[in-house]
Amino acid sequence: MEYLWKDRKRILGMPISFTKYSLTEERLFIETGFLSKKEDEVRLYRITDVSLNRSFGQRIFRVGTIHCCSGDKSLGDFDILKVKKPRDVKEMISELVEKQRDAKRVTSREFIGHNDFEDHEAHDDYDDN
Repeated sequence: MEYLWKDRKRILGMPISFTKYSLTEERLFIETGFLSKKEDEVRLYRITDVSLNRSFGQRIFRVGTIHCCSGDKSLGDFDILKVKKPRDVKEMISELVEKQRDAKRVTSREFIGHNDFEDHEAHDDYDDN
């Protein structure tokens, strides 16, 4: 398996935590833990939105947090915490997500509030005053 990106969650800008991230063309892996380890995986086509958050402290240490909205049932929405070069990583993930969604022919459906499309014929049946 060829990794396009790897990093760790950083503390004060240093990669000294036990949270590891890795990215391939099709999947993102998140490994956490020291004695007991947990590995989560999300297929990129399941990611629907990516955003970047950088607090003042994160900007000082040149790290950032990438928030991913996901349709993955087990992982749901998740954060890639305090990684180096966060803007570059976010862009890489965004491009790979679009590439995978195109390859898998996955379309996202924007959800509009149910009040935007009312069935007026159904309401007409009740207006017999």
